[in-house]
Amino acid sequence: QVQLVESGGGLVQVGGSLRLSCAASGRSFSTYTMAWFRQAPGKEREFVTGLSWNGGTTHIADSVKGRFTISRDNAKNTVFLQMNNLKPEDTAVYYCAAKQWGGVVRTEVAYAYWGQGTQVTVSS
Repeated sequence: QVQLVESGGGLVQVGGSLRLSCAASGRSFSTYTMAWFRQAPGKEREFVTGLSWNGGTTHIADSVKGRFTISRDNAKNTVFLQMNNLKPEDTAVYYCAAKQWGGVVRTEVAYAYWGQGTQVTVSS
């Protein structure tokens, strides 16, 4: 099992940057494929980006391509989401998710472990 705790959310102006972190507890972090999802008010949760357990594959939503980057530090059991050039439509609660082994999947049900979420608000 793994427990996930997100941090780094906050209020930022349009065009600004934030870096979210997701710290994982438990063993074998390097065997987990990690992803970020987000949920805006009144909308369903959506896939943002994911990184495979071996770091070989990255998937990213078209809406954030070129602005967001996912990375991981297995030595620190942490995955990051660097968000640049933020827009008001990026306002959402951001969730970290994990699944053991396998490639990146864009659907929620594939991920067994979830963090509690961190709020990102982009003001115009």
